[in-house]
Amino acid sequence: MKSNRWKGIVLILTGAMLWGASGPMMEWLLEHFPITVSFFLTVRLLLAGAFVLIVLRLKKQPVFQIWKDTAWRWGLLIFGIFGMLAVQYTFVTAIAVSNATVATLLQFMGPVYIILFISWRRRQLPPMYQVIGMIGTLGGLVLLLTNGNFAQLAISGEALAWGIAVGIAFAFYTVYPARLMQEWGVLLIVGWGMVIGGVVVGVTTRVWSTGQWEQLLNPTVLVMTFAIILVGTLAFILFLSSMRFITAVETSILSSMEPLTAMVISFFWFSQVFGSLQYVGMVIMLLFITWLTIAGEKQSEH
Repeated sequence: MKSNRWKGIVLILTGAMLWGASGPMMEWLLEHFPITVSFFLTVRLLLAGAFVLIVLRLKKQPVFQIWKDTAWRWGLLIFGIFGMLAVQYTFVTAIAVSNATVATLLQFMGPVYIILFISWRRRQLPPMYQVIGMIGTLGGLVLLLTNGNFAQLAISGEALAWGIAVGIAFAFYTVYPARLMQEWGVLLIVGWGMVIGGVVVGVTTRVWSTGQWEQLLNPTVLVMTFAIILVGTLAFILFLSSMRFITAVETSILSSMEPLTAMVISFFWFSQVFGSLQYVGMVIMLLFITWLTIAGEKQSEH
């Protein structure tokens, strides 16, 4: 049992670090080559989704069965567009207009939006531990955004807007597909979600008519694109595997390695330095998100 727990810890730490590394990789690619967010996402989502579905098909799983039921079909389409595509598009765009560290941290605001949504749906105030967690998280966010200078933001208004959108999309991405995944399995829903998202963004932007396809002939772009797809897919598999060996609380706490990894890589790769109070804000955000998770787990046990 002890060895299995350590196996889970290693899996989640490795997965979180790989997720954290993928952000700076995308930031570098978008900065140095004339590639748009929509083109990059079309390629990434279609290839990654097709890979997941092919693996499931090779394992003799009925990957097309879900499309035969109208209710499940509509649920899958909603998740693919407003879950998978929304969270990917807002996250990559937030990276493009700010940086990987800020985008990753603002994504961690997702639990706050989930709490607010559930409280609104139930028409009641959240429990005190959630109020404390939200206040602390928002306090850390204020320091991250202002570096203590409340007269101006330390990041652009556009970056903040996309960052807020990331958190909202991540909240929907987390909550909505629970029944779908319980019925059909996580990998099948994520695989189809990626394919749906890739098709939608490709069709709406008429990706076939863009001149960006020639960028894939550049060996550097091609290698980096496939590296991002590989790193992201491997991170997802490791994350799922860890859930068999450790608790949800431990998973949430150890997932904080994601923004920390993005921060360290950005520091050495891009010489990216934040203000001292911004670092304080990052730590406060991570601590209070962890507090929300731990307190929530304890409440559910009673």
